[in-house]
Amino acid sequence: MNPVVAYVVLAVAAALEAGGDAIVRKGLQAPNGPGRIGLFALGAAVLFAYGLTVNSPPWDFGKLLGIYVTLFFMIAQIVNIVFFGARPDLPIYVGGALILAGGLVITLWRPG
Repeated sequence: MNPVVAYVVLAVAAALEAGGDAIVRKGLQAPNGPGRIGLFALGAAVLFAYGLTVNSPPWDFGKLLGIYVTLFFMIAQIVNIVFFGARPDLPIYVGGALILAGGLVITLWRPG
């Protein structure tokens, strides 16, 4: 698989995972009733789509894990701002820099 296509697929998977988690969280915060059940069903469908997206391509997911974790972290922060209005604080920025550095090491380091 072309690396650019792989990164796009991983970014879509990360968006589905973070978005599905956010929808389920919204469902937990919603009052009981059809709206809550609808959010749970939508969250389940989005998380199922994530599972299909990340597991369908014929790749060694372990080799792409560094970039996936990095993409997931960044997208999760965006989702946290958009869905919940929570801005990252300094520990999130510092930890995020370490996650980004680790993802780059895993993705770019070629032993040999």
